[in-house]
Amino acid sequence: MRLYRKEGNTVHILSFPTENVEKGDYLLIEDPKQNKALIAQVIDVQFANIPGILEELLRDSTNSSENGHLNGQDFDPLEVASHITYIQDSRLLVCKIRASLENGKLSVNSAWLPSRSQSIIKRLPTTALLNLIKINHTLPINLGEAKENSLINIDATTLDGKLNIVTGKKETGKSHLSKLLALSLVNYGAPIVVLDLNGEYAHLGFTSDGKKNEYNNKVHVLTPSENFKVALAQMKLRVILNILIHALNLPGTSAREFRRIWQFLDERASLTLHQLGETIRNWRCNQHVRDALFSRYYALLNSGFFTDNPSEAMSLEDCFQKIRSGGALVINLRDTSLVDRQIVVEYTLGKLVELLTQHKLRAVFLFAEEAHLYLRETYWDDIVTRMRHFGVFTTFVTNQPDTIRENIYRQADNIFLFNFTNEHDLETVSRAAKVDAETVKSVARDLPAHHCLLLGTAVKDFPIVVRVKALNVQTMGQTRLFFTQKN
Repeated sequence: MRLYRKEGNTVHILSFPTENVEKGDYLLIEDPKQNKALIAQVIDVQFANIPGILEELLRDSTNSSENGHLNGQDFDPLEVASHITYIQDSRLLVCKIRASLENGKLSVNSAWLPSRSQSIIKRLPTTALLNLIKINHTLPINLGEAKENSLINIDATTLDGKLNIVTGKKETGKSHLSKLLALSLVNYGAPIVVLDLNGEYAHLGFTSDGKKNEYNNKVHVLTPSENFKVALAQMKLRVILNILIHALNLPGTSAREFRRIWQFLDERASLTLHQLGETIRNWRCNQHVRDALFSRYYALLNSGFFTDNPSEAMSLEDCFQKIRSGGALVINLRDTSLVDRQIVVEYTLGKLVELLTQHKLRAVFLFAEEAHLYLRETYWDDIVTRMRHFGVFTTFVTNQPDTIRENIYRQADNIFLFNFTNEHDLETVSRAAKVDAETVKSVARDLPAHHCLLLGTAVKDFPIVVRVKALNVQTMGQTRLFFTQKN
């Protein structure tokens, strides 16, 4: 390989067919005289645009078509045909400079220019790169393997207190990776809450053949209106008002009347669904306000999430205590309607903040699958900013990156990017990732299934491609098919 050109932080390198280099690989450009080296990543592989190559290819094509019917061989007395073919297949590697090495130490200074004639260029194995950037492995999470089958580990501390986004198109392995991250955090004693839209996390306590695994007593599945019901007396006024206003769109005037009704019932220790309905019926207020309150009351009643039976009411606080030293609380929203889903999420997040502010929980990792389907727009900033200070560290998992607002992307600490071919999706992610847009667009477009581009603090802003390892758990994320092979 030979250094050809450098423009800004982009270098072009000539490569020959025998040199096996692919997108995502790292190269070391060493300048022996200066005792320095550049670390560059290949983001695209092109054919070298050599003057006269088009004419030569056309000439070869013409000769081949004219002589295709002859059985003779081409006459090559100077034996230059093999060299010409070698040159025709030569490649141009488009690379981005990630850092430089000065006396064996990493530096962000990449303004110097290596020698074009004296530089030595060679592949930099992923293991060597990881040793150079010194990723902490106090609490290692094994994600899988790099191209040369070297293990790729990130540290659990790089997810602590961070905002993470897992994104890619359907069936590329997003949910698989999020399950891997969640279970790895559970192994280190972290409490996990999963907002599970499709019921994919409900069987994480079982192996792929249906047997109980080491997570069986650490994964607790809560299904609304089944084993997850709450009583009004368990709730704070703030939480129920959030449900009414944000999930059920209760107008402000009606909300003020509801506050008076709630306080009236609370003072008499009669906070039940039955008493709430009777009080609304007999409350002195405007008829339109009463109608608005009644419609929301019946929405609460019909959700099946609320109960007056103390034996059915479940204490979410007790559930959080079970996972305090490591475990996953899976809120199974699979068969829940949109409105009921929003009610459950509002209650769960409200209760979560309540426990964190009272220091009954130290912190919690929240995994939100396709959050745009149940979180209101104003909740994005709330979760990322205010809730982060309380101790809610969120991982968003989505196949529609444009549903997450750009200001949320810009605050993301880690992005786990799977394959995208849609230009709009790539543009959305590239604007916010802590790396140049060309890398995101070029590398992510050619990622095979179950291969992920790691971006962010977990890899110290050195983009790395990893083949995500398999999990011996019932992931339940496979698409159910109609046309399947019959046994």
